[in-house]
Amino acid sequence: MNLQLSAEDEAFRAIVRAYFAEEYPAEILAKLANGQTLTKADRQASENALYRKGWVAPGWPKQYGGPGWSITQRFIFDEELERAGAPSVVPMGLLYLAPVLYTFGTEEQKQRWLGDILASRTYWAQGYSEPEAGSDLASLRTSAVLDGDDYLVSGEKTWTSDGHHADWIFCLVRTSNEGRKQQGITFLCLDMKSPGVTVAPIITIDGGHHLNQVILDNVRVPVGNRIGEEGKGWTYARHLLSYERVSYAHVAGKRKQIADLKHQSAEAPWGDELADRRSDFGRRLAEVEVRLQALEITVLRALAPLLTGAAPGDEASIIKIAATETAQALTELQAELAGIYAHPFFPDRHDADWRSGLETIPAFAAPAVAGYFFTRAQTIYGGATEVQKNIIARQLGL
Repeated sequence: MNLQLSAEDEAFRAIVRAYFAEEYPAEILAKLANGQTLTKADRQASENALYRKGWVAPGWPKQYGGPGWSITQRFIFDEELERAGAPSVVPMGLLYLAPVLYTFGTEEQKQRWLGDILASRTYWAQGYSEPEAGSDLASLRTSAVLDGDDYLVSGEKTWTSDGHHADWIFCLVRTSNEGRKQQGITFLCLDMKSPGVTVAPIITIDGGHHLNQVILDNVRVPVGNRIGEEGKGWTYARHLLSYERVSYAHVAGKRKQIADLKHQSAEAPWGDELADRRSDFGRRLAEVEVRLQALEITVLRALAPLLTGAAPGDEASIIKIAATETAQALTELQAELAGIYAHPFFPDRHDADWRSGLETIPAFAAPAVAGYFFTRAQTIYGGATEVQKNIIARQLGL
């Protein structure tokens, strides 16, 4: 694999880097640098800025509003976005649903939803996991019964990220119990304002409200909101999950975390009595850096099929494991570096003065500990590590 960038690609990198330095909303970067939690309005402002530039959907085909970039340019853009400290786009609509929609949806559905997704006018949630059907997604029990021109949908979705912000949710539902459990699953798009939809918050161990329970009680969903054929939802879900698992990598963001850890470690008051511990910390940080380099190569291998218009390669499951384990290793080092300040105390970080009264605590400590607790779930959500290992084993014929 030739990893040498061309002069044109380097010129493209300079353009992207200049944009984030000069045009992108500085207040968004300042909030994140200050350890603040972004609101929905902040994320919309970020995405609107990228939309006005034509850069909010790097992976979309040009005919649907994408910028027409090469695979290399898309990789460079992601690197520069994370290097600048800007937030990634909310993935549910732009990264997960859209590839399913423009690949399998009708022309009417594309016209109806893609433009609003692109302009961040609508927010989407993902209705996959259920109680007793998380990693074993094919065991889902939410039912959709045909009633004239509508489906009546009943069941429960859980761990629904940003469901409290969503206007729409795309769901896997069961329309038949015949055959293998992967059969009889259908892909439906559902308006969150529909009668019978209830959203209940799930407060996570990091003190944040990221997740939700979504209860569906005889929700009426038009047949026109079905993507593709009835009973073929598992096929569409697999297409989506390949993009989802590759998107977990965030190589440049992790590289920035490593750089921050090196700086914070250099500033820490180790003292002579902690010389051995400091040496051990540096060794483990170097090991994580090597793992990150291997992850980057694997991401590039997985993205290669996109050159021919195919979905990401079979490395998607490997990336899911490597990326989430690397994220956890980094947050473990951050929590260790926080030392005695690494306790489960989560101040409200929405305001600029969230550190008021906490001036004696290292600035990175509270966000680092919250990140540590949040990333405990990364090896579970989006397909647990154990499930990914089974997928890899099957691909190897084991």
